[in-house]
Amino acid sequence: MAIKGFACFSILLLLSLFASSIRSEQTKEFVLTLDHSNFTETITKHDFIVVEFYAPWCGHCQKLAPEYEKAASELSSHNPPLALAKIDASQEANKGFANEYKIQGFPTLKILRNGGKSVQDYNGPREAEGIITYLKKQSGPASVEIKSADSAAEIVGEKNVVAVGVFPKLSGEEFDSFMALAEKLRADYDFAHTLDAKFLPRGESVEGPVVRLFKPFDELFVDSKDFNGEALEKFVKESSIPLVTVFDSDPNNHPYVVKFFDSPATKAMMFVNFTGATAESLKSKYREVATSNKGQGLAFLVGDAESSQGAFQYFGLEESQVPLIIIQTPDNKKYLKANVEVDQIESWVKDFQDGKVAAHKKSQPIPAENNEPVKVVVAESLDDIVFKSGKNVLIEFYAPWCGHCQKLAPILDEVALSFQNDPSVIIAKLDATANDIPSDTFDVKGFPTIYFRSASGNVVVYEGDRTKEDFINFVEKNSEKKPVSHGEESTKTEEPKKTEETAAKDEL
Repeated sequence: MAIKGFACFSILLLLSLFASSIRSEQTKEFVLTLDHSNFTETITKHDFIVVEFYAPWCGHCQKLAPEYEKAASELSSHNPPLALAKIDASQEANKGFANEYKIQGFPTLKILRNGGKSVQDYNGPREAEGIITYLKKQSGPASVEIKSADSAAEIVGEKNVVAVGVFPKLSGEEFDSFMALAEKLRADYDFAHTLDAKFLPRGESVEGPVVRLFKPFDELFVDSKDFNGEALEKFVKESSIPLVTVFDSDPNNHPYVVKFFDSPATKAMMFVNFTGATAESLKSKYREVATSNKGQGLAFLVGDAESSQGAFQYFGLEESQVPLIIIQTPDNKKYLKANVEVDQIESWVKDFQDGKVAAHKKSQPIPAENNEPVKVVVAESLDDIVFKSGKNVLIEFYAPWCGHCQKLAPILDEVALSFQNDPSVIIAKLDATANDIPSDTFDVKGFPTIYFRSASGNVVVYEGDRTKEDFINFVEKNSEKKPVSHGEESTKTEEPKKTEETAAKDEL
């Protein structure tokens, strides 16, 4: 009986330990938690680690958290294991790392290699399965060797954009240049290499060294023999974008849309109702214009108005203006042709190229009355109120949905009331989501961002505490009672005219 009882006890003990093990496994967190005390040490000892910079209050971070944890659990058993980590970048003690890695919003994910010596942006999916697939690929070689027709068919496929280097030997200057670019661009583009072009699925066999870029659009493949680093990078980036990018609800087009907007080229965008009677004739003519302007520094996109509401909001466009063409230059100037007709497309694009089209400005209407303590500024009134008024202007750039901006509003009202008897001071606000802002003067990356422009034109970003007293002291310290005339020295020591990077956090 004693032996039997001991056996039962042993079984129960084992079951208890097993259950405890299962509970432990279920509650174990696979995402490493970093902070100022262990960040550097952890990064240094990993050849490959992904770090999420997050804030606890961020809704997007909260949505990502279970997917990120699920991916971390799966990747912990990868050979070799792949580490995923997170750091609360909103904590004061951790903000130095956020600044070091140029974190501008949450969540931001970075892939760190070689103990942190190499850093790249994570541009992959935000759900577990996609994260796992993307990181497995990113942890492997930057360029995969093609050794057979079967492997070429699998790597290139019919819907992939892949840059394949063909080489007589896997060494030498050209091969090194190709591999360096593959490492640099691996987060955004697929690379492969081979010793035998006969394995490749499309195009005639060629002698290397040559780079053949395969794509599922336009001419299906294009070759380049220029292995200069900058030229090769330009070739891959420009060739990976369709002659005319399509912006619609088809998810297969979304990666090309992302690359289009990431391109430094001047962007020409036509928005039409894809189901409209004139849609096909408009798109056909637009493609002709894109073809004739190939290589002229213009990237072309055609968007379905129904699927492009985010773009409409960003550019300040209205449905009544469709069909329309809007062109955005690298310096953020915009040019608009509303209600465009087929026979106007070519001539209007030529007029733009010839500098004959006036810039378009996204602006809310100028208020009929502006009697509140904090003056409302829009893009069309920015010059008159801020730049040409000869006043000392404290201006807040805000977003209507921003909680920090909403909290700040009554404080700025009090500040404005305290200066209501001083005609040399204006307290103002501008909705940065509905109005264009001159980026060469105001660097607005988060909300609220607050600038001060003195009567003589000195521009400084406000980085103090957001209390009534601090704002008042700042305005009084930096104000000038009158503009400085030409040839007249100011009686005050002013900072030189400049634009500083805002320290405001994105509220996402």
